[in-house]
Amino acid sequence: MKYLVVGLGNIGAEYAETRHNIGFKIVEKIAFDEKVSFELDKQAFVTQVSFKGRGIILIKPTTYMNLSGKAVSYWMQKEKIAPENVLILVDDLALPFGTIRMKKNGSDGGHNGLKSIQECLGHQNYSRIKFGIGNNFHKGKQVDYVLGEWNTEELKTLDERIGMVSEMVKSFTFVGMDKTMNLFNNK
Repeated sequence: MKYLVVGLGNIGAEYAETRHNIGFKIVEKIAFDEKVSFELDKQAFVTQVSFKGRGIILIKPTTYMNLSGKAVSYWMQKEKIAPENVLILVDDLALPFGTIRMKKNGSDGGHNGLKSIQECLGHQNYSRIKFGIGNNFHKGKQVDYVLGEWNTEELKTLDERIGMVSEMVKSFTFVGMDKTMNLFNNK
């Protein structure tokens, strides 16, 4: 069984430590733990890991957030991965910092990365893990906030929360969506 796990973010050093790049951070953690590195390939940085007999392709799209769907669609087709074996890792303003929610499908919620994926796939039937980044910004400052770096308070628990999502990804590939949601969604 093969899975595609997509960490959403923006390429470039100026974005590396921003809230919007939490998807990149999570797939980087998985790769680090498995002692593999990403290689630049078509529309994404790519690596592969194995977990309990499951092949997991990890990608960080190079298309920038607003065109993430192009990379997701390309890699799904290239690797012949069904939508039910795709997992998107994304930031979410509507959730308090560190809150993690796994969903089977749903709307893009105004997130440009999810909007692009939905447009390219023609549906919203793919799993996602939403990582809450909070909404602690003044009116008109949303872009500055999501493209801003983590504050001192957030950094205290960021690694632990990223580690939990890493475990959720492994669980998704081994026991499936429903059991993973039951195990993790209220932690």
